Amino acid sequence: MQKPIYIIGVGAIGMTLAVLLKQAGKDVTLIRGRQDSRPETDDVKIILDCTDGITQEATVPISVLDQFTVLDGFILLTTKAYGNPELAQRLIGKTGQSPLILLQNGLGVEEPFLDVDFPEVYRCVLLATSQVQAPFRVRYKPVAASPIGVIRGHESGLAELVEQLNIAQFPFRIEEAIQRAVWEKVISNCVFNAICPLLGVDNGIFHRNALALALAREIIDECLAVANEVGIGLNRLDVESRLLQISQRSDGQLISTLVDINQGHPTEIESLNLAVARLAQRLGKPNLANRTRLLGELIQLKSELSRVS
Repeated sequence: MQKPIYIIGVGAIGMTLAVLLKQAGKDVTLIRGRQDSRPETDDVKIILDCTDGITQEATVPISVLDQFTVLDGFILLTTKAYGNPELAQRLIGKTGQSPLILLQNGLGVEEPFLDVDFPEVYRCVLLATSQVQAPFRVRYKPVAASPIGVIRGHESGLAELVEQLNIAQFPFRIEEAIQRAVWEKVISNCVFNAICPLLGVDNGIFHRNALALALAREIIDECLAVANEVGIGLNRLDVESRLLQISQRSDGQLISTLVDINQGHPTEIESLNLAVARLAQRLGKPNLANRTRLLGELIQLKSELSRVS
């Protein structure tokens, strides 16, 4: 039986999924992740420019969380992870037994929801890029099928939600070793979300420039060392290969952190470079992440300066 799909977060990924799932015949509602003074539900036409040259569009209802007493279906979080503690509190009592799927970057982003005992929590590692071009117009480029795995829940629930969400234009797949996949993506994000904004360049820099790739390799090595300390074994060549694949396929696109800084918004760096550095500190080996931490601190400072100015 088809269940409603609630997408919390009206950003690039949220709007992309809303259009493609709506085109696939799903019952989709977008929900603004932030507190909003607009209580009404608007039906909004969203336009999606795909890299195959095809433009798709769909009219999707956009609402606010306070309008709902219960969200009975699949709940997808596409908001930035720094808002999770507040969002977890706002969702208490609204989700019942509905599964919560986090389509977010970073280490430990699920912890605020585990702390307040949400019964089913799943993580998705997004392997796609989207960028807002204009209000309710998004440019979308798929990279590979995005893995989803169990944080708290059951394999049967995982199979059901992947079956409901998986579509040709935005594929998903089951992943048993989800923390391994999370770490692989986190390492890539520690590279893209730090180096690209500091250089002021697009994601394609690493397949175009040898010096940028050399710096990326230093960050990869540091993050792999920290991951290894917590029992996550990853192959360095596989991680670098995936980073270059993303760089090539998202050539010309700006990483979300650079967009956030340009717009004076907070960034996700706390759950990326700085989270890796904090973990190294807790392990008693802070020197494992020296460059990773420094780049994260520079992004944090650049973000704060952009909001002051």
